[in-house]
Amino acid sequence: MELRTLRAFVEVVRQGGFSQAAKVVFATQSTISKAVKHLEDELGVTLLDRVGHRSTLTAAGEIVYRRALSMLAERDDLVAELDELRGLKRGVLRLGLPPLGSSTLFAPLFATYRSRYPGIEIRLAEHGSKRLEELLLAGEMDFAASLLPVSDVFEAEPVRSEPLVALLPPGHPAQDARSVRLQDLAASPFILFESGFALNAIILDACDRQGVVPDIIARSAQIDFIVALVAAGLGVGFLPRMIAEQRAHAAVTRVLLDEPGTDWSMAVIWRRGAYLSDAARAWLQLTREIYGPRG
Repeated sequence: MELRTLRAFVEVVRQGGFSQAAKVVFATQSTISKAVKHLEDELGVTLLDRVGHRSTLTAAGEIVYRRALSMLAERDDLVAELDELRGLKRGVLRLGLPPLGSSTLFAPLFATYRSRYPGIEIRLAEHGSKRLEELLLAGEMDFAASLLPVSDVFEAEPVRSEPLVALLPPGHPAQDARSVRLQDLAASPFILFESGFALNAIILDACDRQGVVPDIIARSAQIDFIVALVAAGLGVGFLPRMIAEQRAHAAVTRVLLDEPGTDWSMAVIWRRGAYLSDAARAWLQLTREIYGPRG
């Protein structure tokens, strides 16, 4: 059963005849007659009682007419809703963000996106990078934020790259240095983030390359708590420079970590070849607009 056939039938009823209906739908009277006859044959009932130039509904026609009106209204609602999606008046954006750095990098994006597209619902999940990548591959997210490099199953849009700094406790031998290597910190206990944070992998991989076996005495998911532990003299911590500057503590010295391959490079990633909705494409475009190459 085709919607255009139902439309022809409905117009015959509304207009009171075939010739008038033909004018409304911009078709010939013969086309309208064939459409109604095809509908009657398909349903196996007579829909119209044809009396001269007038047509009235049979009992079966009453039922079909009522249902046809409902079906055509649903079709119109469907088209209107899709138009709203294309116009970004409604929709859903599913984002996954890691705890580290999101407030600095993505809060401005959120605010701008919300002001431009107030009808888009943003569904946000916060996890470590590994879990976010799993959710992306499962199709449960449109985008996630993760540190580069990522697997080639993902596409990536770089957002920001920052060097790491070592957070040194009061009285640390390297507190007056302009930069430090991991070997300079090997005698100090390390305070790292909990497992699942991609920053840990950057630090531990660099330790392996330099032959440093870190003494990890504490892990936390909270930046402020790590800074507080360093200030209390328990060991050294590590943060991207911009975040360390925001969490400055009078008792903690920030010294640049001079190790190749330890830059904290955040990107927005998505599954390669995945379908991106209009709402998702708008987020990606905004990311490029704000964080893309300048000049």
